[in-house]
This record gives sequence, C-alpha cells and structure tokens, in this order.
Amino acid sequence: MPDTTIQHNGVRISGYLAEPAEVKAGLIVIQEWWGLTDDIKEIADRYAKEGYLAFAPDLYHGTIATEPDEARKLVMSFERDLAAREVDAAIAWLKVARGAGKVGCVGYCMGGGLSLAAALRPTSNVDAVHVYYGGGMPAAEQIATIRVPVAGSYGSADAGIPAEQVNMLRDTLTKSGVSNDITMYEGAQHAFFNDTRPAYDQAAAEDSWKKSLAWFGKYLQGK
Repeated sequence: MPDTTIQHNGVRISGYLAEPAEVKAGLIVIQEWWGLTDDIKEIADRYAKEGYLAFAPDLYHGTIATEPDEARKLVMSFERDLAAREVDAAIAWLKVARGAGKVGCVGYCMGGGLSLAAALRPTSNVDAVHVYYGGGMPAAEQIATIRVPVAGSYGSADAGIPAEQVNMLRDTLTKSGVSNDITMYEGAQHAFFNDTRPAYDQAAAEDSWKKSLAWFGKYLQGK
C-alpha cells in the first residue's frame, strides 16, 4: 500500500496509508524516534488487515535515522507543536474525508508519548489510544484531564521509564474514572514490540498485540 500525502484544515502531511477491504474504524500509527521506517509501515498494514484505515504520518518529513546518535539529534530538533497539528489534522482527515467514524492513536517510543499527548489534547478528537513505552511522562495533574480510554504497554526492564511513572499513570487514570489498561511486562525492555531490534520480546509483543486489538475493537468498533 502506497505512501501518500493528505491535506486537511490547511495542514499537509505525508505518510503511509494502509487501506482495509472494509473500513471499520481509523487509526493513526505514530513512529519511533527512528522515523517512518518499514517496521512502522508493516504495523499499519497489520492493523489494516483488522479493518482499520491506518495512517502513519511521516513526522520527520523524509528523514530516517539508522544510528542512536542520529535519532537523538532528530528528537532534539523535533517540532512537537507541528507534530501535534499534523496528528490532529490526520485524525480529522480520517473522520471527515474518509468516513472513519472513530479514530484511535497507537505509538511506539517517541510515538507512544505523542499518542498520550493526543489523549491530553482536546483538539485531537481522538477516541482511544494505546501507548507503547512512551517516555516523558506528563505530570499527574495533566493526566487527570484525560477523558478518552488509554491502554499502555511498558517493560519492567525499561530503564528510561520507571515503574513508579507507569503506576502513577494507571492510578491517575483510574481515580479520574477513565477506562484504562496499563500493563507492565516483566523482563521486557524498551522497544520490546519492534522485531527488528535486539530488545524484541516475542511473548510481550504478541500479548500486547492481542490487547491492542481488543482495546481498539471495544472503543473504536464497539465490539
């Protein structure tokens, strides 16, 4: 399925669009800090097979990192306000131009943080999110403002995201009455879902995939 460029509300976004045989809902698939890699495109394809019109925006605008130092530099120069506008426009495009009744966000690493940010941002109009090991955890006061369902998948061996932060996310959402499913996979590292990286954990990846399908099936498809 081809790379494409969409335009909505004055925002132009390039990315990868995976189209299902029958659209049941929409999904934004947000990249890791490496960029819009083949791995992210393949994830969009997997969701399309489950009935999701899946769009993976190219938030680095054509650049892909292959080494951690490159990725770190891209993150440091990353314009998060622009990315927020692009994600919001992509969600609106799926709903308005493509008729996806409900749209969710799933993101990995940097994209996990951006997915949680979409849940925080009323302008996104996102309907549910799944955060994979998203760093830069917002403060509890910010998380308490979320009103959309939040799933989260984290690894206990992820040194960059302490268990205390994950527990705070779960507790804050629960106290706010927000539907959530926050899972800590024992022994899993950061990027455990990425089967192109040494940290890949098959058991955690497969379980989180099943959880993701059930989560979005419930909140986007009404299963």
